[in-house]
Amino acid sequence: MLLLASASPARRRLLEQACIPHRVQVSGVVEEAVQEPDPVRLVERLARAKAEAVHGRLTPADGEIEAVLGCDSLLVFEGEVFGKPLDGAEAITRWRRMAGGWGELHTGHCLLRSAPVAQGTAPPMAWLGTVTTRVQFAPLSEAEIVAYVASGEPLQCAGGFALEGRGGLMVERIEGCFSSVIGLSLPLLRRWLVELG
Repeated sequence: MLLLASASPARRRLLEQACIPHRVQVSGVVEEAVQEPDPVRLVERLARAKAEAVHGRLTPADGEIEAVLGCDSLLVFEGEVFGKPLDGAEAITRWRRMAGGWGELHTGHCLLRSAPVAQGTAPPMAWLGTVTTRVQFAPLSEAEIVAYVASGEPLQCAGGFALEGRGGLMVERIEGCFSSVIGLSLPLLRRWLVELG
C-alpha cells in the first residue's frame, strides 16, 4: 500500500482512479520555508521534504505501507514562478497575463521505500524526479477570468487552475503528461512502483 504525503484531493482521486491502494497522511511541511531559485529543484526539494516528514512518522503498526509518495507542483509563466495565488486579486492579475499564453507546469515526485531505517544506517531507497508539461491557456475575456476566480477554484491550485475542474475550460492544449498537471504523473509512478517490486 502507498502512503500519500499530501492533502490534495486531486492526487488522491488520481490514485483512486488508477486503482492504486493508498492511505493519506498530510506532511505538515511549510512550503514557504523552502527556498530554491530553480523551479525544478524547488518542486523536488518540496516533494522530498513531504515524503521524508511522513516517512519519519511511520511506526511498526504501518506494516502494510510499502512506500511513501510526496509531490509538489508549480507553474512557470514567462520566467515567473506561480504557486497558489494568495487571493482573488492576485489570481485575476495572473489570469490576465496567462490568457492565450503558454506555461510550464513542473511536478516534483519523491517515492521512499517504507522499510524502517535503524539509527546510523543508510536512508531508505528513494526515487526523485520532476515531470514538466507545457500548458497553453485559452484566450479569455475579462468576464470569464472574473467568473473563474469567483468560483474559488484557482486559489486552491498551483498556477491558479485545476485541469480536472472548471480550469479545464481555460486550457487549449497540453504537451506532456496530463495527470502530472493534475498533481502527479501516473506513468512515472507506475515505473517506480515496478522498480519497487
